[in-house]
Amino acid sequence: MLTFTGAAGGDAGNVLLLHAFPVSAQMWEPQLAPLAESGYRVVAPYVYGFDSSPSRPGWSMEDYARDLARLVEALDWSSATVAGLSMGGYQALAFYRLFPELIDSLVLCDTRANADSPEVLAGRQQFRNAVMEKGSEEAAARMVPNFFAKESYASNQPLVEKTRESIVRQAPEEISEAMRAIAERKDSTELLTEIACPALIINGMEDTVTTPEVAAGMHALIPGSKLELIPEAGHLSNLDQPAMFNGILLEHLQSL
Repeated sequence: MLTFTGAAGGDAGNVLLLHAFPVSAQMWEPQLAPLAESGYRVVAPYVYGFDSSPSRPGWSMEDYARDLARLVEALDWSSATVAGLSMGGYQALAFYRLFPELIDSLVLCDTRANADSPEVLAGRQQFRNAVMEKGSEEAAARMVPNFFAKESYASNQPLVEKTRESIVRQAPEEISEAMRAIAERKDSTELLTEIACPALIINGMEDTVTTPEVAAGMHALIPGSKLELIPEAGHLSNLDQPAMFNGILLEHLQSL
């Protein structure tokens, strides 16, 4: 069973929040209470090996999706809105591929559907090697500068430092395993055209990792989807502009 953090709301609906790499489910703290206060039951599972979650060497996005389905069953939920950011978006798409009947709606945040090019794959392997050689601090040094809008990175040091700390406390082996799973994920581009549930795409306007153009390309392929771009937000748009992110997410949930 996956470990998770969460908040108990009312009976408005169920929400799964899937976190980015290489931070943990604690990245969703700004969303948990507002969603619960609006009546939603919300759970943010940890990926394998991160924080309190058991390790699982060799895991795949499909393995994680199957454990998400077991978690939904254990929570006695019939279905849920699944919101995933970056790596969490890859997991959300894998979950939809295997268990569309468990999904009320999809929220894909600062993520992409296509598989990696050979150049990106080579970069991911180099990242893994560097993290195993130098430790989790290497992952933080490489990732955190790309997570936020320029203004946030320059002026919001508490946010930047908290994010850095959430990475360096993860074991290098688990960061490497997660990066391997990301590199080995299936291409979901064709799946986008088959998505039949309500779908929302959220992206930071200053996201340089998965750009607004990437988000627009996904929006064009998902029938009836909605695209929301958040100004002054980078890759972790839920942390960069939490009030705006929460408003967009709640508007989507209440429209279901």
